[in-house]
Amino acid sequence: MQIECKDNLKFMQQLQSESIDLIYCDILFGTGKKFKDYQDLKADRKVIEDFYFPRIKEMHRVLKSTGTIYLQMDYRIVHWLRCIMDDVFGSERMINEIIICFNIGGRGKKEFAKKHDNIIVYTKSDIFTFNDKDIRVPYRSVISKKQDRPNITAEKLVIGTLPTNVWNDIPSGLKVKKHSNYFSEKHPKILQRIIKASSNANDLVADFFLGSGTTAIVCKELNRNFIGCDINKRAIKITNERLNAKLF
Repeated sequence: MQIECKDNLKFMQQLQSESIDLIYCDILFGTGKKFKDYQDLKADRKVIEDFYFPRIKEMHRVLKSTGTIYLQMDYRIVHWLRCIMDDVFGSERMINEIIICFNIGGRGKKEFAKKHDNIIVYTKSDIFTFNDKDIRVPYRSVISKKQDRPNITAEKLVIGTLPTNVWNDIPSGLKVKKHSNYFSEKHPKILQRIIKASSNANDLVADFFLGSGTTAIVCKELNRNFIGCDINKRAIKITNERLNAKLF
């Protein structure tokens, strides 16, 4: 594994073109807030474009022609990021927008509560990895209840069903139990599903917004090679501590 404390633009500029099979980044969401572990970007279109355009171009350059990229964010900037990704990758290369639902936290009285993240998914070509058999989830029905679901064969009950682009079966949100005290740690099941779906054993996976290191941890668990960075020294320290300890 290669993990460095460095600005991700400078880090990516040192990487070989078309060398990475899968990129996942839990990017800055554009809240404008100062969190314990980092200063978020202002939710301003020019600020977002100035920051992300050069970084998305580098991600496109280092991603293999058969590679896939997943970027996680929320409603604040997803519309701007899709425009940037369309410009760099091409709108025809957008293959999914995944919604990760969570139902915890406060409720407002003047609006519908905002309870999901967005993950936009792009490829560089029509040829890319998608291991559907590795990410199927069990049907809730059991064989003993098959008579109530005559359209579901015993075989389907065994192999399970492919998740849709709405993920409401994975714990999410900032109040989920964490394995570090890093503010925005993501649940490992999100990364397990992404990495299993869009890479194979010994592939190279990258995360340029490393944070608490969950991507690196899951790559270690799933026998993937990993490369990543974060500008925050504390993020690198937490990641290395997690890698040297029990995985989860």
